Parts: sequence; structure tokens; C-alpha cells
Amino acid sequence: MDKFIIQGGRQLSGEYCINGAKNAILAIMAASLLSDEQVVLTGVPMLEDVHVMSEVLSHYGAKVLCEDSTFIILADNLHKRRPPEQLLRRMRASNLVLGPLLARLGEIDLTFPGGCAIGERPMDYHIQALTALGADVDDSGNTITARIGVLGLRGQDIYFDFPSVGATENVIMAAVTAKGETVIHNAAREPEVIDLILFLRKMGAEIHGEGTDTLKINGVARLHGTEYKVMPDRIEAGTLMCAAAICGGDLRLNDCRPDDMYSVIAKLEELGVIIDKDAGGVRVRSRFRPRSVDIRTMPFPGFPTDMQPQFMSLMSISSGVSIISENIFENRFHHVGELRRMGADIRIIGKAAVVKGRWKLHGAHVEASDLRAGAALVLAALAAEGESIIENIRHIDRGYQNFDLVLTSLGAEIKRENT
Repeated sequence: MDKFIIQGGRQLSGEYCINGAKNAILAIMAASLLSDEQVVLTGVPMLEDVHVMSEVLSHYGAKVLCEDSTFIILADNLHKRRPPEQLLRRMRASNLVLGPLLARLGEIDLTFPGGCAIGERPMDYHIQALTALGADVDDSGNTITARIGVLGLRGQDIYFDFPSVGATENVIMAAVTAKGETVIHNAAREPEVIDLILFLRKMGAEIHGEGTDTLKINGVARLHGTEYKVMPDRIEAGTLMCAAAICGGDLRLNDCRPDDMYSVIAKLEELGVIIDKDAGGVRVRSRFRPRSVDIRTMPFPGFPTDMQPQFMSLMSISSGVSIISENIFENRFHHVGELRRMGADIRIIGKAAVVKGRWKLHGAHVEASDLRAGAALVLAALAAEGESIIENIRHIDRGYQNFDLVLTSLGAEIKRENT
């Protein structure tokens, strides 16, 4: 198992192009199953989760060819055999094949997905919505079995109590070839959902309302192949912006979209970081100790839960007291104990973390518990005095492409070691 060894105290500077978005490409790869024609995806990030999704698609009979950052997918001969449980449990997003395979094959058996241990993230919304569309869904607690009746999938009005990204995406993919009109109320508005809609539209789907909480989908008979470039990863961009803020420095991030990161940029500016935005990306400059800010995670366009751990590391060296409220996942404070090992002053009160900033953190031997927690520990180690060792970095590899090499190119002293 690999680990990172980081010598802290180095400023960051330089230029970097943001990779394609992990949370967008996984849904788009699943949606490629809706057509029996070739789909070409460009700008694909080379991540562990992407490789797992490729294996899932291959297990269902799709042909997946990878050429650098281009994926060619042909799903002209799918079958219904369930992939191994250990494969599906490696990634939460494996549940995104539920909607497209139900629409394409008429039935599917799926083991409950795995992924980061940051909360329960139940499948209730997915199951209720697909049932409303006409599927017969059996939830055994460990597996989901879904079948389409003789009438097929039929458009319906669907309302979510919470704007779940995964459930919204699964229903969109199931509804694009259903009979009639489907209306999703309180739909997720995240940029990654919009990217999925734009991809499906290029395949011939009729979807309206992207970027709003009401989506209207008119079912079509079939979808065709297409070529599509995935959107840039706003969480990778936000993480590197926090890296510049916590270390001090001057970074230029290309191929990112500031409008997708409005809440993150607003908070960084509030704590004193200088950010210049243009059509090609952002420039991030930090010279002083960050001020404290309060954060509440919310569905988009609110502050993203995937940036909460990184901001907690940043607030650990702020000039005041910050309150970070986690409103999306109930178990997303696993990184707190590890940050405390590095000298952070953090108290958990219910769904909130009270962070009292300190002048310095110190190096320590810590372990990543999940993807974004791992990124937070890397940021803390970059700013800490002395050497830090971060174990279990497989979590980090799930969402950041060559994170160590990227940071090294920007001035950090970080190396990967195999244990």
C-alpha cells in the first residue's frame, strides 16, 4: 500500500491545467450504456474510480478502450450478469448503471454499492423514483433487483424530498427512453448533472430545465452514439486553490470554470485570498495568514460538501475561530482526529466543527479515511512544520490524478513510497 511523505513549509507557484471531473465522467460513462452505437469521451481523468467504472461496464458486456485521456465505449451486446460484489463495493457511483441498464435491458441485479464511509447515502430515492416510472424493484438489503413490466417505463411526475445527485442522474437516464413525459421536481442542480444532460442531449435525448430544480424529459425511441468532452473538475480546482491559500503562493489554474465554484471562491476571498477570474481559469494569490470564516455545506449552488475537509485544514491555521456545519453527510468528520494529531484545535458539537486557528501545525503520521479527508491531510501536511506521513492514499488516488506529481510540479516536497 502506498503512502505520501511530505516535507511542509514550501510555497506553491506555477501553472496547471485541471483534469476532467470525476463526478461527471462516472455518470456519463454509465449513460453510454443507453446506446448501441460508439461513444467517444475525451478529457477523461485517469483515476481509480474511472478504472472501476470501466470494469463494471465491461462486466455487462460493453467494450471499453482507453487511449490516454480518451475512452471509446461500445455497448452493442450487453448482458444481464451481475458483476462481482467486491467490484461494486469499491465505488459508490457503481449504482449509476441502475437507470441505464434497466432502460436498455429491462432488468438488472445490483449489489449495494460501496465507496467512502462518509454517511449512509441510502438508495431510497433511486428505488422510489424508478418504481414510479413503472419498474418492479425488490430491495433485499444487500442487492437490488429491478424489472420492467409489460407496459415498460412510463413518464411520471417525480418529487425528491432532498435534491440527491445520484438519484436525479439515475432517473434522468431511465426516463430518456421511457414513454411520455417525466418531470423531476426538486432535482439536483450540480454542474455535473448539467454535464450529464448535455451529453445525453448530444445522443438525441430531449431534456429541458438543466440548472433549475425542475427537469422535463420527453422520452425518445432510441439514443445514438456521440463524442463528448467532460467538464473540468471543480473539486480538484478548489482543492488546489486551498493548497495555494494554506501554503502561500501564486497559482494559475487553467481549464476550470469559476462559475461552477462561486461559493468556494467567495469563501476564499472572504478569508483574504486574491482570486482573479477570466474565461480560461483563475489565478490564486495568498500572502498572509487566512482569516477565519464560517461554512455550511449545502446542495449546489451552496458550499459543496466535497470541499468541507479541505477548508477545515485551512481554518486550522486561521487567525480566529470558525464554525463548519456539515449538512449533507452525517459521518464526514473522520479527518478531525487526524488533523488533531497535527496540532489542530477542533471540537465536534453535533453536526458542526468548531475550529480554533493556530499559527502552525506540525508534521505527524496520519491516515486517510476517505477521498476528501485524504486531500485535507495533504493540505495540512503541506503547511505543517517538519515531515508528515500519510497512509492509505488509495483513497486519494480515487479522485486526484497523480496528486503527488501535480503538487511537486508546483513547488511542494512530496514523494510516494510503496510499503
